[in-house]
Amino acid sequence: MRQNPSFTLADVTEIRRVVDANPWATIVSAADDGLVSSHYVVLLDETRDDLTIVGHVGRPDDLIHGMGERELLVIFQGPHGYVSPGWYGDEKAVPTWNYTAVHLSGVPEILSAEENLEVLDRLVARFEGRMPEPRLLWERPNDPAYVERLAAGTVGFRLTPTRVVAKRKLSQNKPAETIEAVISALSADGPYANRPLAEEMRRAQDARSGAQR
Repeated sequence: MRQNPSFTLADVTEIRRVVDANPWATIVSAADDGLVSSHYVVLLDETRDDLTIVGHVGRPDDLIHGMGERELLVIFQGPHGYVSPGWYGDEKAVPTWNYTAVHLSGVPEILSAEENLEVLDRLVARFEGRMPEPRLLWERPNDPAYVERLAAGTVGFRLTPTRVVAKRKLSQNKPAETIEAVISALSADGPYANRPLAEEMRRAQDARSGAQR
């Protein structure tokens, strides 16, 4: 991802927020016969306060990616969407796309079977916990033999990135009144209404306004 100083996202707390809120990640690696990619849910390592992530892949994706032997690129994508030049008012402009993205690269560590089970347990709890009657990993009708058999078909990993590229392109290069107009248009009804993107722009704009006071 090409970096641009105007759109660089360097704050670790903010990067962690993006990763935590958008756990459906793309995993990319360079195999002998070309690039390969997979899609998995990945979580922050709750025992760390840096950008270390944990997750799993299903077998044989561990072999396809050379898991533990070569570098992985893990991509997280935040809110994104179309921005019309008509929202800028009477000025020269072209369409663009606003977005937030985080790229974490490094060689992952393979988790033990016990550690992998802990990550799988946490993964289920993270999402199933929102249900009115959660069905957690170890609860009936599941039994330990069933859970352990399924877990054996996965390979857990922990990745502490050695390279981080994060970008937040949210119209920061525009005047404040233009940013407000875009936020308003994204928040309204219309073919490109996008409230999650509007909220992300509002968060970034409020942070900039606070820093300038």
